[in-house]
Amino acid sequence: MGRFTVWDYVVFAAMLVISAVIGVYYAFVGGGQKTSKDFLMGGRSMSALPVALSLTASFMSAVTVLGTPAEIYRYGAIFCIFAITYGLVVLCSAEIFLPVFYKLGITSTYEYLELRFNKYLRLCGTVLFIIQTASKPQSCSVVLVVTRILQLITGFDLWGAVVATGVVCTFYCTLGGLKAVVWTDVFQVGIMVAGFSSVIIRAVVVQEGIGRIVNDSYYGGRLNFWDFNPNPLQRHTFWTIVIGGTFTWTGIYGINQSQVQRYIACKSRFHAKLSLYINLVGLWAILACAVLCGLALYSIYKDCDPWMAKQVSALDQLMPYLVLDILHDFPGVPGLFVASAYSGTLSTVSSSINALAAVTVEDLIRPYFRSLSEKKLSWISMGMSMSKKISFPFFIFGMVGGPLLGLFALGILFSFSVLQGAFVGLVSGFVISLWVGIGSQIYPPLPERTKPLYLSTAGCNISSGNLTRLTLFLLFFRPALADNWYSLSYLYFSTLGTLITVVVGIIISLLTGTSSRAVIEGVLHLFQAELSLPQEAPVTLLQTLCKDYHTRSHFLPSAPSTSYF
Repeated sequence: MGRFTVWDYVVFAAMLVISAVIGVYYAFVGGGQKTSKDFLMGGRSMSALPVALSLTASFMSAVTVLGTPAEIYRYGAIFCIFAITYGLVVLCSAEIFLPVFYKLGITSTYEYLELRFNKYLRLCGTVLFIIQTASKPQSCSVVLVVTRILQLITGFDLWGAVVATGVVCTFYCTLGGLKAVVWTDVFQVGIMVAGFSSVIIRAVVVQEGIGRIVNDSYYGGRLNFWDFNPNPLQRHTFWTIVIGGTFTWTGIYGINQSQVQRYIACKSRFHAKLSLYINLVGLWAILACAVLCGLALYSIYKDCDPWMAKQVSALDQLMPYLVLDILHDFPGVPGLFVASAYSGTLSTVSSSINALAAVTVEDLIRPYFRSLSEKKLSWISMGMSMSKKISFPFFIFGMVGGPLLGLFALGILFSFSVLQGAFVGLVSGFVISLWVGIGSQIYPPLPERTKPLYLSTAGCNISSGNLTRLTLFLLFFRPALADNWYSLSYLYFSTLGTLITVVVGIIISLLTGTSSRAVIEGVLHLFQAELSLPQEAPVTLLQTLCKDYHTRSHFLPSAPSTSYF
């Protein structure tokens, strides 16, 4: 097993330096970041291709580089079904949510909630987004986790890498704004693909052809693409991935500020939509690379699993272990792979920092300090980019995303929904999601729900006495809910939160006085029926729904051609 060499450090350092230079360039090109719109939205002048690659880079992370191949190795290639999920997510985002946000010309997606309902619901959405973003596994704390994993395998210096990546990420986000983030993502997604490609090519050479990798995977049960079990308690099946995954990732692509901020910064709606569809190709390419790496892992270690042989302490250390095992004779290539892992981390951290700066300025500062000039708001945005460094547990992410998606769905798809319904639905969805999420952390699902595949140590040159791995489950202390409600697939957390928010929101809206005329028009609008209504119908409908809330009259559209639905 090799260790990091000087050339590996040079390659890694080059990635950081180039990222920093991009930030410096966009800090001064074109007159710099004169206004908050320049800093947060790139002047709304971005084209489709760089935004598409940025969406791909920020969607993927070090979790993709290190975790997805280990997922394939342990649970099989059923993860490939996410290719279908990504297509559905992009379709929903491009055809349902993007037209609304782009037409409104907003900076923060939560501005829509004030236009549709009121400023307090906007504040609720903003706070939940901050919690959601700060709790993501791709937040700044993951730099420490990833560095720790790589240190254990490669001897990579822990705190030197943490400080360097943190400083560089904050540096280019603060100086260059969204343009620097987008173009750095373009560079970093290239690094990610190069890192994956180096591992795949070398693994194919070591195994004397891709046919052997596929053959080993087939006989090892890793090509388990199809499992149509409808049981929602199973961790991964066709239905949990397609249905649950679509709800989960639509909550990111459709309404999450980190992603929406990019495509509404495009110079036209056509470029915005095109960026999403080009990004879909990037998602498929990254997924294919991760799956091939996972299958190569199994083919190489099918007879001697490093995890059970205690060569590594966790499954997410398998990829760095493989890299040093098969690429130690190629100076700089292990460094390229480490750079790809950090590129995934940096791209998502930078998007989160920029998005948090945007919602802080637009939702928490601008509405209450209207006298601030654009120049001052630009400086505040830069300050926010330097300060957002908080972290919460990972599982909060899915639980918050579902209710937020349900809230936006209520406003956009159900035009008869009202403020009371939206608020009660949001609270209900969040409480239920929180309940099942916390329960799943206290009582993890049993192996029959997660279905890990067989690993062997028959070919290891070690004594069998060192291979004991005993997993204890508190079977006598598990309540009945633990093996039912709390064992719900993690992909359904967002689905549950979304559906409860929408259903409760509709019921409360109907009970609080929405007229039958409004309901009929709303349902017909939802299915895009051909209506013989006058041009001012959208305005009249919104006025009808808001008749008891006259204080919001200044949010009504000023012309018949404008609609918030």
